[in-house]
Order: sequence, then structure tokens, then C-alpha cells
Amino acid sequence: MWDGAAAKPDAIRALKQARRGDRVLCYHSAPERALYSIAEITRDPYPDPHNHKGKNLVADLRAFEKLPRHVTLAELRANPALRKMKLLKNVRVLISSISDVEYQEILRMAGIVATPGIPLP
Repeated sequence: MWDGAAAKPDAIRALKQARRGDRVLCYHSAPERALYSIAEITRDPYPDPHNHKGKNLVADLRAFEKLPRHVTLAELRANPALRKMKLLKNVRVLISSISDVEYQEILRMAGIVATPGIPLP
């Protein structure tokens, strides 16, 4: 259960849009600011069972795949194809959607190359 959106309105709004089966990129802020793995949402977001006020949402995740190489924040910022990515405008955001093009570019940067006829992770 991921509860990182706790009491953060922007994060809760973004989490409300997530659905079971969505893939997410996992980001570390320390020791190195970098994307490091892919996870999958296994259950639509739901009220945090540990928060009795009912304002927070959580989502269940399962590890899907480690990225072959971490993609650092500096690399993301240096890539013109990712210039409009929301995460780069506010790295303190806890959850943010990205476009299919951004997702594919990040996977390429991590060393995952698309094979015709085989869907990307």
C-alpha cells in the first residue's frame, strides 16, 4: 500500500486519476534523485484505512521491473523531449501523470528499447 499522497491536495487529485493496471515510474529523492523502477497499480485508489478522517487516498502497487539503469533528474532535465514534463516543473510533487511519449522516452533513456509487436513494460 502506497500512502505517499497523505494530506497533499495535488497528490490526492493526481492519485484519483490512477487506475488498476496503470504503470508507474518509481523515483528516489535520496541518495540520488533518479527514476529506478516500474510498478503497477493493482487496485484503484481507495480511502486510507489508517486515516479515520477519510481525506487521504492510497493505492496498492506491485513491483514490475527494475530499470536497467537509473535515469537521473539531471538527465531528465537535459532531455528536450521531456521539457514539458510536470515532474520537472516541481520535483517535490509526489505523483504526476506523464504522456505516452514521455514514458517511452524515459524507458529509452533507461535502456529499454521497443521491439515491434511487443508492448513496452
